[in-house]
Amino acid sequence: MTRKILIAGNWKMNGLLEDGVNLAKEVAAEVKKLGRPQCEFLVCPPFTLLYSVKKALRGAKVALGAQDAHFAVKGAHTGDISPAMLKDLGCSYVILGHSERRADHNESNELVAKKAVAAYENGLKTIICIGETEKQRDEGKTIDVCSKQILGSVPANADASNTVIAYEPVWAIGTGKTPTAKDVEEVHAAVRAVLAKKLGKSVANKMRILYGGSVKPANAKEFLSLPDVDGALIGGASLKAQDFMAIAKSVC
Repeated sequence: MTRKILIAGNWKMNGLLEDGVNLAKEVAAEVKKLGRPQCEFLVCPPFTLLYSVKKALRGAKVALGAQDAHFAVKGAHTGDISPAMLKDLGCSYVILGHSERRADHNESNELVAKKAVAAYENGLKTIICIGETEKQRDEGKTIDVCSKQILGSVPANADASNTVIAYEPVWAIGTGKTPTAKDVEEVHAAVRAVLAKKLGKSVANKMRILYGGSVKPANAKEFLSLPDVDGALIGGASLKAQDFMAIAKSVC
Protein backbone atom coordinates (compact mmCIF):
# COMPACT_ATOMS: atom_id res chain seq x y z
CA MET A 1 0.00 0.00 0.00
CA THR A 2 1.50 3.32 -1.13
CA ARG A 3 0.90 6.22 1.23
CA LYS A 4 2.30 9.66 0.39
CA ILE A 5 4.79 10.88 2.98
CA LEU A 6 3.59 13.92 4.93
CA ILE A 7 6.19 16.29 6.37
CA ALA A 8 4.39 18.55 8.85
CA GLY A 9 5.81 21.35 10.94
CA ASN A 10 4.15 22.25 14.25
CA TRP A 11 5.49 25.68 15.18
CA LYS A 12 3.64 25.61 18.53
CA MET A 13 3.62 28.97 20.39
CA ASN A 14 6.61 30.37 18.53
CA GLY A 15 7.13 33.20 16.10
CA LEU A 16 6.32 36.89 15.90
CA LEU A 17 5.16 38.30 12.59
CA GLU A 18 8.51 39.01 10.91
CA ASP A 19 10.10 35.74 11.99
CA GLY A 20 7.07 33.68 10.98
CA VAL A 21 6.81 35.24 7.54
CA ASN A 22 10.52 34.85 6.90
CA LEU A 23 10.42 31.19 7.93
CA ALA A 24 7.43 30.53 5.68
CA LYS A 25 9.16 32.22 2.75
CA GLU A 26 12.29 30.12 3.28
CA VAL A 27 10.29 26.90 3.40
CA ALA A 28 8.30 27.91 0.32
CA ALA A 29 11.47 28.70 -1.64
CA GLU A 30 13.05 25.35 -0.74
CA VAL A 31 9.94 23.37 -1.63
CA LYS A 32 9.74 25.15 -4.98
CA LYS A 33 13.28 24.00 -5.73
CA LEU A 34 12.10 20.39 -5.45
CA GLY A 35 9.88 20.84 -8.50
CA ARG A 36 7.38 18.02 -8.10
CA PRO A 37 8.07 16.80 -4.56
CA GLN A 38 7.33 13.20 -3.70
CA CYS A 39 6.17 14.31 -0.25
CA GLU A 40 3.30 16.46 0.94
CA PHE A 41 4.33 19.50 2.99
CA LEU A 42 2.40 21.22 5.77
CA VAL A 43 3.15 24.00 8.25
CA CYS A 44 1.05 24.76 11.32
CA PRO A 45 1.89 28.20 12.76
CA PRO A 46 0.15 29.89 15.71
CA PHE A 47 -3.26 31.43 15.02
CA THR A 48 -1.74 34.93 14.90
CA LEU A 49 0.42 34.00 11.90
CA LEU A 50 -2.00 31.97 9.80
CA TYR A 51 -3.06 34.73 7.40
CA SER A 52 0.45 36.12 6.91
CA VAL A 53 2.00 32.67 6.48
CA LYS A 54 -0.67 31.80 3.93
CA LYS A 55 0.43 34.78 1.82
CA ALA A 56 4.11 33.92 2.28
CA LEU A 57 3.52 30.36 1.02
CA ARG A 58 1.77 31.49 -2.15
CA GLY A 59 2.91 29.51 -5.19
CA ALA A 60 4.53 26.74 -3.18
CA LYS A 61 3.11 23.27 -2.64
CA VAL A 62 2.89 23.71 1.13
CA ALA A 63 -0.43 23.29 2.92
CA LEU A 64 -1.49 25.46 5.84
CA GLY A 65 -2.75 24.02 9.10
CA ALA A 66 -3.80 25.19 12.55
CA GLN A 67 -2.84 23.78 15.95
CA ASP A 68 -6.34 23.40 17.40
CA ALA A 69 -10.01 24.15 16.80
CA HIS A 70 -13.23 24.35 18.77
CA PHE A 71 -16.09 21.98 17.94
CA ALA A 72 -18.62 24.78 17.42
CA VAL A 73 -18.97 26.75 14.20
CA LYS A 74 -19.54 29.99 16.11
CA GLY A 75 -20.85 31.27 19.41
CA ALA A 76 -19.92 32.37 22.91
CA HIS A 77 -16.53 30.69 23.15
CA THR A 78 -14.11 33.48 24.06
CA GLY A 79 -10.56 32.81 22.93
CA ASP A 80 -11.46 29.85 20.71
CA ILE A 81 -11.28 29.44 16.94
CA SER A 82 -13.83 27.47 14.95
CA PRO A 83 -13.09 25.05 12.08
CA ALA A 84 -15.14 27.28 9.79
CA MET A 85 -12.89 30.25 10.62
CA LEU A 86 -9.78 28.18 9.89
CA LYS A 87 -11.18 27.01 6.58
CA ASP A 88 -12.07 30.60 5.71
CA LEU A 89 -8.44 31.63 6.37
CA GLY A 90 -7.14 29.00 3.96
CA CYS A 91 -6.30 26.14 6.29
CA SER A 92 -6.70 22.61 5.01
CA TYR A 93 -5.47 20.80 8.16
CA VAL A 94 -5.81 21.09 11.91
CA ILE A 95 -3.84 19.33 14.65
CA LEU A 96 -6.06 17.88 17.36
CA GLY A 97 -5.35 16.15 20.66
CA HIS A 98 -1.69 17.08 20.89
CA SER A 99 -0.25 15.91 24.22
CA GLU A 100 0.31 19.53 25.23
CA ARG A 101 -3.40 20.23 24.72
CA ARG A 102 -4.34 17.05 26.56
CA ALA A 103 -2.08 17.97 29.49
CA ASP A 104 -2.38 21.77 29.64
CA HIS A 105 -6.10 21.98 28.84
CA ASN A 106 -7.32 18.61 30.13
CA GLU A 107 -8.59 17.55 26.71
CA SER A 108 -10.21 14.14 26.75
CA ASN A 109 -10.45 11.56 23.98
CA GLU A 110 -14.14 12.38 23.68
CA LEU A 111 -13.46 16.09 23.19
CA VAL A 112 -10.81 15.37 20.55
CA ALA A 113 -13.28 13.18 18.66
CA LYS A 114 -15.95 15.89 18.87
CA LYS A 115 -13.51 18.44 17.45
CA ALA A 116 -12.53 16.05 14.67
CA VAL A 117 -16.14 15.59 13.58
CA ALA A 118 -16.56 19.37 13.45
CA ALA A 119 -13.36 19.66 11.42
CA TYR A 120 -14.63 17.12 8.88
CA GLU A 121 -17.94 18.94 8.58
CA ASN A 122 -16.06 22.14 7.71
CA GLY A 123 -13.74 20.59 5.14
CA LEU A 124 -10.61 20.29 7.28
CA LYS A 125 -8.32 17.29 7.49
CA THR A 126 -7.23 16.34 10.98
CA ILE A 127 -3.95 15.20 12.47
CA ILE A 128 -5.03 13.35 15.60
CA CYS A 129 -2.18 12.95 18.09
CA ILE A 130 -1.60 10.06 20.45
CA GLY A 131 1.27 9.04 22.73
CA GLU A 132 2.30 7.79 26.15
CA THR A 133 4.09 9.49 29.04
CA GLU A 134 7.44 8.26 30.32
CA LYS A 135 5.75 6.72 33.36
CA GLN A 136 3.32 4.82 31.16
CA ARG A 137 6.19 3.66 28.97
CA ASP A 138 8.19 2.43 31.96
CA GLU A 139 5.13 0.52 33.14
CA GLY A 140 4.83 -1.20 29.76
CA LYS A 141 1.54 0.51 28.92
CA THR A 142 2.52 2.17 25.62
CA ILE A 143 0.37 0.03 23.32
CA ASP A 144 -2.57 0.05 25.71
CA VAL A 145 -2.50 3.85 26.12
CA CYS A 146 -2.19 4.50 22.39
CA SER A 147 -4.91 1.99 21.58
CA LYS A 148 -7.36 3.64 23.99
CA GLN A 149 -6.55 7.06 22.54
CA ILE A 150 -7.21 5.78 19.02
CA LEU A 151 -10.48 4.11 20.00
CA GLY A 152 -11.65 7.20 21.90
CA SER A 153 -10.29 10.07 19.80
CA VAL A 154 -10.85 8.90 16.23
CA PRO A 155 -14.43 9.32 14.98
CA ALA A 156 -16.30 6.45 13.36
CA ASN A 157 -16.41 8.34 10.05
CA ALA A 158 -12.65 8.91 9.90
CA ASP A 159 -10.87 7.71 6.78
CA ALA A 160 -7.62 8.25 4.94
CA SER A 161 -8.95 11.34 3.15
CA ASN A 162 -9.79 13.27 6.31
CA THR A 163 -7.52 11.87 9.03
CA VAL A 164 -3.83 11.40 9.77
CA ILE A 165 -2.60 9.88 13.03
CA ALA A 166 0.55 11.21 14.73
CA TYR A 167 2.28 9.01 17.29
CA GLU A 168 4.27 11.28 19.60
CA PRO A 169 5.68 9.67 22.74
CA VAL A 170 5.23 12.47 25.29
CA TRP A 171 8.60 11.79 26.89
CA ALA A 172 10.35 12.36 23.55
CA ILE A 173 8.75 15.70 22.65
CA GLY A 174 11.36 18.44 22.87
CA THR A 175 13.61 16.39 25.16
CA GLY A 176 16.14 15.07 22.67
CA LYS A 177 15.22 11.54 23.77
CA THR A 178 13.93 9.17 21.12
CA PRO A 179 12.65 5.61 21.09
CA THR A 180 14.49 3.04 19.01
CA ALA A 181 13.41 2.44 15.44
CA LYS A 182 12.20 -0.98 16.53
CA ASP A 183 10.01 0.59 19.23
CA VAL A 184 8.55 3.12 16.80
CA GLU A 185 7.69 0.48 14.23
CA GLU A 186 6.12 -1.72 16.90
CA VAL A 187 3.84 1.09 18.04
CA HIS A 188 2.94 2.17 14.51
CA ALA A 189 2.08 -1.40 13.53
CA ALA A 190 -0.06 -1.75 16.66
CA VAL A 191 -1.81 1.54 15.92
CA ARG A 192 -2.60 0.41 12.39
CA ALA A 193 -4.03 -2.83 13.78
CA VAL A 194 -6.29 -0.87 16.15
CA LEU A 195 -7.39 1.38 13.27
CA ALA A 196 -8.25 -1.76 11.30
CA LYS A 197 -10.35 -3.00 14.19
CA LYS A 198 -12.17 0.32 14.49
CA LEU A 199 -12.46 1.44 10.85
CA GLY A 200 -11.74 -1.65 8.76
CA LYS A 201 -8.56 -3.01 7.26
CA SER A 202 -8.90 -1.15 3.96
CA VAL A 203 -9.16 2.25 5.67
CA ALA A 204 -6.33 1.43 8.08
CA ASN A 205 -3.99 0.42 5.27
CA LYS A 206 -4.55 3.75 3.52
CA MET A 207 -4.37 6.01 6.59
CA ARG A 208 -1.07 7.76 7.26
CA ILE A 209 0.61 7.45 10.65
CA LEU A 210 3.29 10.05 11.40
CA TYR A 211 6.05 9.87 13.97
CA GLY A 212 6.81 12.90 16.16
CA GLY A 213 9.13 13.46 19.09
CA SER A 214 12.61 14.99 18.71
CA VAL A 215 12.67 14.32 14.97
CA LYS A 216 15.78 15.91 13.48
CA PRO A 217 17.95 15.58 10.38
CA ALA A 218 20.25 13.09 12.12
CA ASN A 219 17.53 10.52 12.85
CA ALA A 220 14.89 11.31 10.23
CA LYS A 221 15.90 8.78 7.58
CA GLU A 222 15.95 5.91 10.05
CA PHE A 223 12.44 6.65 11.33
CA LEU A 224 10.88 7.67 8.02
CA SER A 225 12.11 4.53 6.27
CA LEU A 226 10.13 2.24 8.58
CA PRO A 227 7.24 0.37 6.91
CA ASP A 228 4.41 1.86 8.98
CA VAL A 229 5.82 5.38 9.35
CA ASP A 230 4.28 7.70 6.75
CA GLY A 231 5.92 10.98 7.64
CA ALA A 232 6.75 13.20 10.57
CA LEU A 233 5.12 15.81 12.79
CA ILE A 234 8.10 18.02 13.54
CA GLY A 235 8.31 20.44 16.44
CA GLY A 236 11.51 22.31 17.22
CA ALA A 237 13.28 21.37 13.99
CA SER A 238 10.45 22.94 11.96
CA LEU A 239 11.44 26.38 13.26
CA LYS A 240 14.54 26.30 11.07
CA ALA A 241 13.87 25.93 7.36
CA GLN A 242 17.22 24.22 6.81
CA ASP A 243 16.47 21.52 9.40
CA PHE A 244 12.86 21.09 8.30
CA MET A 245 13.92 20.58 4.68
CA ALA A 246 16.83 18.33 5.63
CA ILE A 247 14.34 16.01 7.31
CA ALA A 248 12.14 16.07 4.22
CA LYS A 249 15.02 15.46 1.84
CA SER A 250 16.01 12.33 3.74
CA VAL A 251 13.00 10.61 2.18
CA CYS A 252 11.44 12.91 -0.44
